[in-house]
This record gives sequence, structure tokens and C-alpha cells, in this order.
Amino acid sequence: MTAPKDRPQPASNDTALLQGQDSWQLAAIDLGSNSFHLLVASYRDERLSVVTRCGEKVQLAAGLDSRNHLDEAAIKRALTCLERFLPYLEGVARSRLRVVGTSALRTALNRQSFVTRAEALLGCRVEIISGEEEARLIYLGASQTMAANGRRLVVDIGGGSTEFIIGDPAGPLLLQSFDVGCVTHTRRHFSDGTVNEANMRRAEADVLARLEAIQANYRELGWSEALGSSGTIKAAASVLAASGGKPGVITRSGLQTLRQRLIECERLDNVTLAGLKPDRSRIFPAGVAILGAIFETFELTTMNYADGALREGVLHDMLTCAPLQQA
Repeated sequence: MTAPKDRPQPASNDTALLQGQDSWQLAAIDLGSNSFHLLVASYRDERLSVVTRCGEKVQLAAGLDSRNHLDEAAIKRALTCLERFLPYLEGVARSRLRVVGTSALRTALNRQSFVTRAEALLGCRVEIISGEEEARLIYLGASQTMAANGRRLVVDIGGGSTEFIIGDPAGPLLLQSFDVGCVTHTRRHFSDGTVNEANMRRAEADVLARLEAIQANYRELGWSEALGSSGTIKAAASVLAASGGKPGVITRSGLQTLRQRLIECERLDNVTLAGLKPDRSRIFPAGVAILGAIFETFELTTMNYADGALREGVLHDMLTCAPLQQA
């Protein structure tokens, strides 16, 4: 159980800088365990407008060996992806670009080998953020895209970790990050490529055991709505919508039906569902197992998809906390 740390206040000269310019660009790169994402936005009249949004499956976590070292193939995939991002960054001063690495890079003992090369390529610092900081930024990103409505539980299932945040319009109240993600859970419970009742139950039981430590305190604090962000939850909502569900909404009954449909696929290579992108199919059963355990732990009946997460949170955090320099 982790309470949020005090956040730094913006320096007085930051406000003057924002008011003294008509328009400029800033960008965030999220070096996730499954995908890398770039978000470029323009800032004008105290509003952010998206200029470029792109992402690419890198599966960095899949490149971690038994010694928690990233293999060279994964590092090369990552650097190639960043090279493809470069043309979109031509109008962004490097003082206004923030690059954050998450679970896979937190785990990798040889992460500096990648970081050094990535920094040279991008021309800026690469931060490896803590799970707690990742959770704070996710909450900030999710809350920017949804109307304020009391206290919320925000859940973000990534490739290597899952974050849980309870917050209100003033900010996060509780933050927690667990090393459970759709890529790592696939390796742990679906390594033979099969999807059946037994390995789905094992995958769910693993998550249930990990969440037991926070269950009581989160329920005690409570929330009025549950929001989910990032790829697994977006995919689940899309698949349910394609089969007649309400767009952007995951229900407990819909999730149970989806679980059975995945078991009927029998193998990861056979997972083909309307609304599911092919590049997510092999890690989707693990993601659904994680999500099902979350619904059970917190006794959820519905979850709404929030189209904002870590990278949106990074941009908004740059506006309020990070010192911005003239280009």
C-alpha cells in the first residue's frame, strides 16, 4: 500500500513561459514492456491538442532472459522503433520531450546498454520510472480524458506490470504497482501455447494471491466508478463491443463470456476475435485472466475504458511540474 508522494509545484518562471508563447509542441514517449508509444501535442491558449499519436509493438519484456537481461534482438527492436519516431519529433525541442521506461526496463539488469544508445539516438534523457511514479502519471492521464465524477478506481494492465490507483478530482489517494502484465503472464502461464480451463485458473489465482494484500484497504477507501486504461482493457472493450456490448464498457458477465470464448480457441495461435488486433492475440488470454481476477478482487460489475494513460499523464505533468526551457 503506497500513498502518493508530494508533487513539486511549478516554478514561477514556468507560468510566464507558458503565457509568453502563442503555440509550441511537446512530446512524450512511453517505453512500455509490450509497446512503445509516442504522443506529440501542441500547446496553445492553455490547451493541448494532439499532433501525432503512434505506437508499435516491441515486446521488450519478451526479450528478458532467465537472468533478467535484455537480449540484443529486443534492444534492436526497441531502437528501430525509436528511429521511426524521430521524424515526428522534428518540431519538438528536446527540453520538451520526456521519455519514460517502465516495468521491463526496471527489471532488466543490463538496461543501461539500451538507455545509453536510446539517449544518443533521441538526444535527450531516458528516465526509468518507479512503479509508483508510473501509477501517478497513469492516473493523471486517465483523469484528463474523463469528466470528474467523485472518487475513482483506475486500473492499467501493461505488458510487464499492472497499476491500481484510487483518486478524486484533486489527485491520487492510493497508488500500487504489481509486476504482473500480459506479456510476463503469458510467459509464466501460457508458455506451451495452450489456452484451457486449467491454465486460465492458474493465471487468475496468481493475480488473486498478489492482490490479497491491498484488497481490504482499497475497498475501505472505496470509489464511485472503475476506469481501465491501456491495451488489454481497450482490447477487451473492443471485443465486447464487436459482439454487441456497449462501446467502451466491460461488464462482468461479458468478461466471463469472453473468457469462455478464449478457452474454446484452445491455442494462442488460434485466438481470432472480432475487434481484436492480430498483434495482441497471443497475449490477450493472459490479459483477460488478469482482468478477470481484478473484477473478482474488487467485486466489480462494470469498468469503463479511459482513453488516456501514461503518455497523456506525462504531457500534463510537464505542463504543471517540470521546468520548461525556451527552445
